[in-house]
Amino acid sequence: MYSSTITMQYEEAADNRGEKQQQQQQQHRFEDHQPLKKAEVAALEKLREQEQPLIWFNIFGIALLHAVAFYGLFTRYNQGKWQTWICGIAHIFISGVGVTAGAHRLWAHRSYSAKLPLRILLATFYCMVGQTHMFKWIRDHRTHHKFTETKADPHDADRGFFFSHVGWLMMKRHPAVIEYGKKIDMSDVANDPVIQFFDKYYEINMSLLCFILPTLIPVYFWNERFDIAFFATLLRYVFMLNATFSVNSFAHMLGNKPYTKDVRAVENGWVSFFSLGEGWHNYHHAFPWDYKAAELPGTFSTNFIELMARIGWAYDLKSPSKDLIEKISQSKGDGTRSKAEKSD
Repeated sequence: MYSSTITMQYEEAADNRGEKQQQQQQQHRFEDHQPLKKAEVAALEKLREQEQPLIWFNIFGIALLHAVAFYGLFTRYNQGKWQTWICGIAHIFISGVGVTAGAHRLWAHRSYSAKLPLRILLATFYCMVGQTHMFKWIRDHRTHHKFTETKADPHDADRGFFFSHVGWLMMKRHPAVIEYGKKIDMSDVANDPVIQFFDKYYEINMSLLCFILPTLIPVYFWNERFDIAFFATLLRYVFMLNATFSVNSFAHMLGNKPYTKDVRAVENGWVSFFSLGEGWHNYHHAFPWDYKAAELPGTFSTNFIELMARIGWAYDLKSPSKDLIEKISQSKGDGTRSKAEKSD
């Protein structure tokens, strides 16, 4: 059983030199990063054998989606115009920031604060990726951190690669996920007018920004064939889904653990590359409130947040001190160093 804030004991024991920084971090720590109680652990153990019926619509839908996307890739890859490829790649970076800098680091972990223009921009970017309502995405991620590697974890890595990657979307949620997910404090998200607006009109916004406009723009602006534009949209969508899924699967299995060996989360440079900086996952589970989601700066998402800070749209960027990182690495890590030092 694991709670993501393994830094708590060190924060509480901080010396006067770092007292101001520690007080600020404690002020912004939300309840879902507190250790689990013994009663909660016992209740989770009792729910381990609950059945989860398969959702056949999702199974066939996900399989068909991937089949059509790969069919388009192998039969049309050399027919698309260069503008279509550039547009698709740009869409990946823009929509990816909506997930990484927006839903993940801003709203799920509150690792920094953002003014209204940036919050609207990030919510718009998030709709471009086409996953689920922001409230649901944030709740699932907070639940994942609170109940990591238990049956209350929506994509529990203990259940294997396929389940944590995509299998968790192919069956009914485990009763523990539902029960304990309701205990996650989501008051800040529920009261955010930006999220309220974008979630209310999510289906419309997502359909336009993720599928309709990306397909029609190449057709009407540089005379791309409709079928090629359609396949390009599906390919980009499938790529983004798997880039996000890889953080739940590959980044919990393949890599080292410099910061905490008590969880499956690892440092994975390839995942970081494809997910715009989210692959330094062992660090992230040790310091979920760090806006960089890595020990060192330099990832695309981190650079975006820092750019927004320079123009005054982002502020209160949180990050642990080098001393705190070193203390936790020495006591909790596996003795290795993060691959981020070489990759970023």
